Amino acid sequence: MIIGTAGHIDHGKTALVRALTGVNTDRLKDEQERGITISLGYAYQQVAEDMTLGFVDVPGHEGLIHTMVAGATGINYAMLVVAADDGIMPQTVEHIAILSLLGLTQGCVVITKRDKAQPEQLAQTLQQLSQALAHTFLADAPQFIVDSLSGAGIAMLSDFLQQQAQLQATTNHSGLFRLAIDRAFTLSGQGTVVTGTVHGGEFELKNPRSKLRLMPANTPIRVRSIHAQNLPSPNAHSGQRCAFNIANIAKDAINNGDWLADDRCFTPATRIDVQLQLLGNVAQPLTTWMPVHVHLGAAHVMAHVVPLTAESLPSGEQAFAQLVFDSPQCAMPGDRFIIRNAQAKQTLGGGKVLDANGPDRKRRTPARLAWLSALSHYLSDKLPADQRLSPLLSQAPHGISEPDLRRLIDEEVEQLLIPDTAMWIKPATNKQLAVLMDKMRWEALLSQIESTLEHAHQRYPDEPGMGADRLRRMTAHTLPLSLWQSALQTLVQTQRLQRQGAWYHLPEHTVSFSEQEQPLAEQILHLAHQGQYDPPWVRDIASLLEIPEQEIRQLAHKLVQQGKLYQVQPDLLYHHQHIEELAQLMRQRPQNQGIKAAELRDQLVLGRKRTLQILEFFQRIGYSRRLQDRHVIRPDNLLFTS
Repeated sequence: MIIGTAGHIDHGKTALVRALTGVNTDRLKDEQERGITISLGYAYQQVAEDMTLGFVDVPGHEGLIHTMVAGATGINYAMLVVAADDGIMPQTVEHIAILSLLGLTQGCVVITKRDKAQPEQLAQTLQQLSQALAHTFLADAPQFIVDSLSGAGIAMLSDFLQQQAQLQATTNHSGLFRLAIDRAFTLSGQGTVVTGTVHGGEFELKNPRSKLRLMPANTPIRVRSIHAQNLPSPNAHSGQRCAFNIANIAKDAINNGDWLADDRCFTPATRIDVQLQLLGNVAQPLTTWMPVHVHLGAAHVMAHVVPLTAESLPSGEQAFAQLVFDSPQCAMPGDRFIIRNAQAKQTLGGGKVLDANGPDRKRRTPARLAWLSALSHYLSDKLPADQRLSPLLSQAPHGISEPDLRRLIDEEVEQLLIPDTAMWIKPATNKQLAVLMDKMRWEALLSQIESTLEHAHQRYPDEPGMGADRLRRMTAHTLPLSLWQSALQTLVQTQRLQRQGAWYHLPEHTVSFSEQEQPLAEQILHLAHQGQYDPPWVRDIASLLEIPEQEIRQLAHKLVQQGKLYQVQPDLLYHHQHIEELAQLMRQRPQNQGIKAAELRDQLVLGRKRTLQILEFFQRIGYSRRLQDRHVIRPDNLLFTS
């Protein structure tokens, strides 16, 4: 368990930690000379063979609030320290507000320096505490009156903290591992060491599947050894302060506020949507694009805040907002943060992260606000995750992808019970991600695709159907491509749609030939097949069959509609088997390598002009794209796949 002190300067926080642990957390010479804590101090107390208490001693000076917030982020238990002879002071109030905004729910109150206080002073301090804590998580917290120098009351406090640690020893450490780095240094003979608080999950040193990255740089790292709660350990888990000795990265490449994290934890972003609570004593309203200091994890960065429900927010207000950063930041849903004014002189408020990858456009639409509201309810509700998912999915028009769902529930998706109202949408290709979606929304999407095609068939009865890209633009242009492809695949597999070549159509929509046209159409198809990769032009077919060119074009158009011919160029028609062969030939090349026009020309023994016509056709229908002098298959297309 990690215990964090809080309170006004010179109220005895460091002396209290020293009395509990025997460790002086004022490490710096300047701190010892001035008698105040400037940087974060850490002390440890081993209370059992498998249990160590960690203490974070934070500064109480108003100019060092940013350091206090860095220490308070990630602690499990708060210890509010108030001097009996001074009572409640300005930084006491601010620290209480910060602890509440960070979402802490457990703590105790320690009244120090009882030897310096008269009985009436102690009584006044107790009364002040009762008023200041009345509407906070410390309202009913245990209170201890101690004297750190003589040791009076220290044993009782120590026993109580050990009991609290034992209660937390059974905490579930499932979820994705992440450690917020608050210090990096080089140790002689060891290399780079980073220290910080573990915010979630567990990391096992000898587990080959345990892989960490330095985020947001997204650099793979190798861990040599671990110290957890100041002792060597084969693993690290949430609720511990840890030091990681890492092998492959220099100290200069690491910043305070970076993370050591499971590679599935974060997608760094410059926009984070949050639920923001302003404190009641904020003098000026919070306006759009106001610069603020943001404390998130161990990071202290500048951002602009954008209220999403109004142009400005008055003091005491709670609302959705977006934090816009200059550089990518890492967060997970439910993470707590603090904001202070541009001069870093006043705490304005704080809250929790809702969406760690906010949009840069349409962030104030009713649909977006409904999604944020659903996220807020999901993160606030204490019910099991599977019981909270249905209302959330009902507001997710595109469902929730597997990686996003893993970050939201902070555990393995395989362990999650899926509600009856939801279903997994299987990916259309192996490289795409499964999506959890509300069944009613999924069926509405499928029906919408059918409706779009029905209107298209009525308006253009002679057309074979619609290509996937055009159909998507007319049906759901904002839908992620992977989800769109899965929808088309589902409709085809359930025979609600049919596909002829590149065209999708309803099963009842057909293009047929008359008795007089059928024999001639078969002859055209036969000649195209005979020509293989160099078929005859329409004028050549007309000359061979002694039929007017216009009639050949009309019949060929119907064959194209049926998916039996492909029009590579006007009046140049390829048999569908040969187009499929060419597509597979191009697919055989490594995906990133592609094929040059000259290479395809030599392989097909064709002229350069005809080869370019073939390549331009595949590019036009979205099967490939040009990358410098090579033609590369698009990995996200569904054309010419079984």
